[in-house]
Amino acid sequence: MAPLSINPRPLNADERAVLEHLLSAEFVGASQLRSQVDHTEVIAVWEPDSVSVDLRVREAYEHAALPEALVPVNAPAYDPSGAYVGEILVWTDRGATLAALELAWVTDEMPTSLPAIVDGRLRWPA
Repeated sequence: MAPLSINPRPLNADERAVLEHLLSAEFVGASQLRSQVDHTEVIAVWEPDSVSVDLRVREAYEHAALPEALVPVNAPAYDPSGAYVGEILVWTDRGATLAALELAWVTDEMPTSLPAIVDGRLRWPA
């Protein structure tokens, strides 16, 4: 299924918090990607009610130099009981600019919100 285009909008608080948390890790290109967050907007959702979104950096920015499109961070997500329910992936456009924020889940039902950062971990509150 192709993403559903939307009128471009700023990152919401949850999207921003998750991106900032994941990009706080140190890896090649991290500082450039961090500098793009304030200039990033959401341009599509992956499906109705999905929290996975396509991103576009809308202003002048410094390109990252990642060797591949997937940002190299480990971002497992847990339910309130501590059970693993998926992970967050950050994608770039040719390793240079923020391109997508994906919630990949392993549960029967698609989560309808991004997890919060609780004690340094991605977790849905009880």
